[in-house]
Amino acid sequence: MASIKDIGKFFLFIVGGLVAIIVGSFMIRGTMHMWDSPDEEKTKEEKKD
Repeated sequence: MASIKDIGKFFLFIVGGLVAIIVGSFMIRGTMHMWDSPDEEKTKEEKKD
């Protein structure tokens, strides 16, 4: 049977991986919004004209 330390390391590995995936997805989403915002401003200005 695996020791408690091995189980703890495995659990931390899984939790760390999930946190990395979540943080990475938010970072990608943030950069996408940064790229989208100038285009949205241009379209708003064109609609005003």
